[in-house]
Formats: sequence, structure tokens, C-alpha cells
Amino acid sequence: MTNACPTTWGATVLRDGRARFRLWAPDEQTLKLRTDAGDLAMERQADGWFEIVTDAVPVGGGYAFVLDDGFVVPDPAARAQMGDVHGPSKLVDPDAYEWKTEWAGRPWRECVIYEMHVGTFTPEGTFRAAIEKLPHLAAIGITAVEVLPLAQFGGRRGWGYDGVLLYAPHECYGSPDDVRAFVDAAHAHGLMVFLDVVYNHFGPDGNYLGKYAGAFFHPERHTPWGAAIAFDNPAVRSYFVENPLYWLTEYRFDGLRFDAIDHIKDPSAEHILEAMARRIRATLDRPVHLHTEDERNVVFLHPYEDGEPTLFTAEWNDDYHNVIHPIATGDTEGYYIDFTEHRWEKLARALTEGFVFQGEPSKGHANEPRGEDSKGQPLIACVAFNQNHDQVGNRAFGERLIDLSDRETTVLFTAVLLLSPQIPLLWMGEEWGETNPFCFFCDFDGELAAAVRKGRRNEFSKFDAFIDPDAREDIPDPNALSTFEASQVDWSKPETEAGRAWLTLYTTLLGVRAREVVPRLTGEEPKTGTVLAAADGVVDVAWTLADGAVMTMLINMTTEDAGPMPAAEVIAAVVSGELVALPESRGPHSVIVTLERA
Repeated sequence: MTNACPTTWGATVLRDGRARFRLWAPDEQTLKLRTDAGDLAMERQADGWFEIVTDAVPVGGGYAFVLDDGFVVPDPAARAQMGDVHGPSKLVDPDAYEWKTEWAGRPWRECVIYEMHVGTFTPEGTFRAAIEKLPHLAAIGITAVEVLPLAQFGGRRGWGYDGVLLYAPHECYGSPDDVRAFVDAAHAHGLMVFLDVVYNHFGPDGNYLGKYAGAFFHPERHTPWGAAIAFDNPAVRSYFVENPLYWLTEYRFDGLRFDAIDHIKDPSAEHILEAMARRIRATLDRPVHLHTEDERNVVFLHPYEDGEPTLFTAEWNDDYHNVIHPIATGDTEGYYIDFTEHRWEKLARALTEGFVFQGEPSKGHANEPRGEDSKGQPLIACVAFNQNHDQVGNRAFGERLIDLSDRETTVLFTAVLLLSPQIPLLWMGEEWGETNPFCFFCDFDGELAAAVRKGRRNEFSKFDAFIDPDAREDIPDPNALSTFEASQVDWSKPETEAGRAWLTLYTTLLGVRAREVVPRLTGEEPKTGTVLAAADGVVDVAWTLADGAVMTMLINMTTEDAGPMPAAEVIAAVVSGELVALPESRGPHSVIVTLERA
């Protein structure tokens, strides 16, 4: 049985020792396939497609396309590159890898997501090195690893959100089979693996599509990154609709996170995102979890029927983060301006309904209405987090929550996150209290490097601390190797006394979640919770779970005792930054979770 995913674009290894190469180049009259044996003329077919079937490129060999003017370009649908994004592509046989782990997947409700960047997760920055860390994740209760984008981008260092070859894993992280080995090993440890994918733009370095296929873009329509992609063009549409299925099929990922979908504009009768989700649901007969990032707070892409998602599974709940962050840190600038007033009521709403903004005017959006009513969706359709790559890395110096707040508050919000019915997401290293920053970094040269450096620093000019241009010069240079190296997590810290204390906290709370919360979650209940109190630093909420049990979360953010304990069974408690088995009262900086069993 083949693992290969049939694709309209790119190279396909045939079973007779040959391979088929296809490229949509409507602006070209002729096209050649460059091989080590010489250039071969490709056949021009209808609608701008070129194709050739040949044995001139062996598996593992390099190839490229030669345009009318002699310019040589890589395959935009290459499954790997020989080197960087500007050089030849590599012919890959997806059936060469022998999978070792029998894997049926896991349900969405069991997700505890661990977001990681391969290049900074280990000193080596590779998938092979990351395999050695999987037992650590499984031991503390992580059930899903979410990998930042892999699509090959310009340079050797970057977050991955500027990919230009959307079918090729970034060469610096390892080979395609190294990616498969990582997924295989994760499954052996009971871990799902998700991949972050970016379909709203291409990066600025190495995107040659416009040189031979101008119709790939709508020059009259713009995005923050340039001309909009022409998703309504059949050839372009096939490139994108097939890509998520490719990652799920050839690499056996368990799900995908779709980046910034609010910037994916498609005038087609069926939006490209819906087409992707329907194609995936119709093709794969196994648990596949598709979640989105969308600052509009929309729910129409996440319909549930009989407790199961029919398109996308969930959406990142930035509102949850944006309300806890100013409480924990005192930040009030930027988009936090929407969350400084009525913060206790907003925290309660984030916990019980999902989104805070469900159609109310937003100061951060020119007082325009933002969001849709989220009360009809199950709470597991929300992915919540105290920090992630964006919320850390988009700060000027890449500080983590633990650097911006005190330990007691960080522990308190850790308990809130890990025990609420929403799906929790952690950022790599937070489980041991990592303090190394995660900065924005890239690896560009010349004018592009200068423009990115200047643009990055100017992004902060509206913040009080960086109004002075001289102050902005202290922001780390994204292109500097030192910025990347400073962003690596420190694997010696879990062995320290402080690191072990953090690990105990996460392991204990995730154990409670697995035993008491997850079995009582479904795609049907709970859709909302009940607000019992929300004022003056005290937020009490309750949820009626799927089996009829009532879980109550009592949050005391004050420095005073908040009253006696309720009579219900305590399943978890932290008080003043410490785990407590049986608290006598609702002490300062405490979260106490009780359960009234059905």
C-alpha cells in the first residue's frame, strides 16, 4: 500500500523506475527539466501545464525547471530540496520509509498540546535530536506535539512562517524521512503530532511563482505580505487543497494548525478553507484534528454535528490569553487595551463561553464589532494558552510569562489553564520554568536583511518604551546568529531544584486533568459554564460536564483569604504558588477546583 499522496503539482515517483514532473507555467512557451544528464524538453499541455515522464532523475537526485529566458527555478511542490530554496529540488520516494508504529490516533478531547520550534528545541535543532526528548513530554502528560511550520524558507534560521516551498520540509531540520521518524517515534510514545501550516502568503526570499505564473496572484488585491493569492484559479486551488492532505498522508500527522486564516481571502463559491477541510474529512478515515488561528473570533468554520466536527475542530482562543496577560503582568498597551476594563468579568466569560468578544465593539479594531456568539460551540472547540510562540516571540525581547510576572501568579494561571474544559496549549520549556527568551529571528542577506531589521524595530515605535529611536536599537537584530542561539531552550534547567518543582506542578495538574476532566468532555458538553462570581480579584465559575458532574473553579487573585472552602470534593488546589492537598480556606493567590460527581 502506497503512502504517496497524489498531487497535481510536482514530481511523482512511478513504479517502473521513472518519475513524472509537472509544473504550471502559463507565462512560458517552452519549459525544460534540468537533470544531471542534461536538459529535457517538457510537453506543453492545456491551460499552461507542462509535463514529462523520464528516468533521467533517480530517487535522491536533483532536478529543476529552465524557463524561456534560461532562468532556473526549483519545483514549488518539491518534496525536498538539495540545499536552499534557490537551488535544485530533490526527487523523493515517500514509500521508501518503513513505518514501525501501529497507530489509530487519539480523540481531540485528550489533547494537551505542546508547541515547539524544531530549530531551538534542542542544541542540534533537528528532528532526530528531538526524538530523544519525546519520553520527557509523554512523562509529564503531554499528548500532542505541535510543530511550527516546516515548509522550506529562505536562509537556515527562521520561525517558518515565511515558507516558499510548501511541500518541502526545511532542509536544516533533517530529511523527509527524519520527519517521518519523529512522527513514528511520537506515536510509539502515545503522542499525536500536529503541523502548523501557512496558506495566507509566501515568504520574501525564494518565491519564483510570479516569474512564470503571474496568474498565481491577484496584483490588484493586497495582503500585509504583498499581492493576494488567486485561490479561485483552478491550478492555484489544486496546489493548496492538496497540500494539507499531503502532510497528513505522507507524514501521518494527526492534525494541522492553520495560521492567520483571517488573511486568506477567496471569492470562490466554496471558500478554499472549506474545500480543504471537506477533502480531508472525505479522504481520511481516522481521527484528524484541524484547528485555526483567526483574530475575528469566528465560529462558522467549526460546526459540530452529534458531537463531532464536520469541518475544523477548534480555534485558538487569543481572548483567553489577552485577558490573563494584563492581569498577570500589568501590560495595557497594544491589543491589551481591550482587556484592561472589566477584566474579572472578561476572565469569567473567557472560561465559561470561550471568546470574550462576541460582537462587541473592540478598541483595538477601531471600535468595530469583533467576534461571533461562541456559546453554541463546545468549549473543546477552543484552544487556550498562557503563552505561545507569537505571544512570546512578538515581544521586543522575547520574554516569557515567568519573566513578566511573579511565580505565584504564573502558578495560579497554570492551574487555570490545565484544568479548564478548553484544550490547553503549552509553549516549549514552560513546563520547567524556562527563562530563555524566544526572539524573532531569521537569516536574510543584503537589502532584505536591512529591511527586516528596520521593520522589526519600527513595529514597536508606538509603545512607550520604544518611542525613542535609540531605544529601538537595543531590540535584538533578527538576522544575528546570537538572537537565534539565545532563543534555544536550556535542557539543564529541568535538572535543577526549581525546574523539578515546575515539572512536579505540571505533571500533577495534567494527571488530574487526565483522570477527572478529560473523561467528562465531549463534543456536545459543556458548551458554556456558569459564572458564580467575577469581581475584585475573585472569579468563580462552574461547568456541568458530560456525565452530569459539576466542576467548579474558584480563583482568588487577591492577597487576602477569600472565604471558607465549599463542601465539594477538592480534586486540585494551588495556594500561594504551591500544590496543596486539602486547603483549609481559599487563601491568597489560589485556584481550587472541586467536583460534584453525578
